[in-house]
Amino acid sequence: MHLRDLTQYLNELTESNNRPWFIMNKPRYDILREEFQEVVTELIRAITAFDKQVAACNPKKAMFRINRDIRFSKNKTPYKTRFSAGITPNDKRRPSAGGGSTYYFQIDANGKLGFGVGEYLPPPPRLKAIREHVVNDATGFGKMLKNKHLRATYGDLLDEDKLQRPPKGFDADHPHVEYLKLKSFFVWTEVDLALNAPEKLVPQLAQGFKDAFALVTWLRSVPEQHDE
Repeated sequence: MHLRDLTQYLNELTESNNRPWFIMNKPRYDILREEFQEVVTELIRAITAFDKQVAACNPKKAMFRINRDIRFSKNKTPYKTRFSAGITPNDKRRPSAGGGSTYYFQIDANGKLGFGVGEYLPPPPRLKAIREHVVNDATGFGKMLKNKHLRATYGDLLDEDKLQRPPKGFDADHPHVEYLKLKSFFVWTEVDLALNAPEKLVPQLAQGFKDAFALVTWLRSVPEQHDE
């Protein structure tokens, strides 16, 4: 993929985030979108080497639309200033897709490559199930947290929007109480994009995602919730 062309396009879009500019530059967007789809396709193949469950993921469905949902937002700019994709076994792109951890990555206008793995703000029933599994599988959860590859690449789990107190019904003295307060079970990191070496993008992402496979495996062990 022509990463310099992509970041240049996103920079210009940031400065002229409006429909006339976007329509005028639609041919550039179409080319970059096609190149990005090739990256996602190659990445799915690379992830499949260690996670067979994503083998059937549709690259087109994995990519997020560039149009922003502005219905409930104060920011009315119509387009996102990043290209992004979420790879899952079930083609649900959002990192909150319950029961199937997402391998998510994005490239922004500042030349930053951000990538993460897990479940971001899962719906309440799924979040409760994950928290209960932290309690019921405290040993396995603790072992996952200490995984050297996960630690080296991401550090700890994302604590964005963390609760001040333990959630209702959970023991405040539990050894993993700080993790029970989390609203997401997701790891995240950002690095500078290697603009001069686009061939390194897929291997870098594949290795980063592999480093979080312990989290993926643990989340897949969470018992499914069934309607009573």
